[in-house]
Amino acid sequence: MPDIHLATTDADILRCFPVLHQLRPYLSEADFVARIRAQQAEGYHLACLEHRDGQDPQREGAGTVTSVAGFRTQHMLVTGKTLYVDDLVTDSAARSHGHGKAMLDWLIAYARATACSAFSLDSGTHRHDAHAFYLRERLRITSFHFTLPCRRGTLALVEGERHVPAHVLWAGRVSQVATPESEQGTG
Repeated sequence: MPDIHLATTDADILRCFPVLHQLRPYLSEADFVARIRAQQAEGYHLACLEHRDGQDPQREGAGTVTSVAGFRTQHMLVTGKTLYVDDLVTDSAARSHGHGKAMLDWLIAYARATACSAFSLDSGTHRHDAHAFYLRERLRITSFHFTLPCRRGTLALVEGERHVPAHVLWAGRVSQVATPESEQGTG
């Protein structure tokens, strides 16, 4: 029996790390809680699904975290109030058991309960199984998301199926870019 709740304590947040690390392998356990707390200050929420497997459903924290979602509510011109999912992952050992569907259903119910007009998420182009799941759940591809690192080393991107550090992608991609700071020194 799954229990889905927001991870609000440091201990709950840390319990989400092993699963979220499968989606974001560049994250470090040492600074994970601090990074989540910084995002929470900007409106981010971290939800976790705990599978209890016959355990007492009243004991929070008694189960195994099998699915994690990081999300925020934001207002957009195109969709109005939108629940945007930053991160959604189910433990690789627990997939195809309904945990991802339960989390997705919970997120959509949360969006509706908070008067959102839209539910939205991005998914890496290499995550074909996730895409098939989203399409089965009636989500539709409505746009493309484009990303450009603005500072060296600030963004880990995925190329194909392997994670490529931002400094490798950065090399040779950006020539000279004028910024207000660089233009102040000319004259």
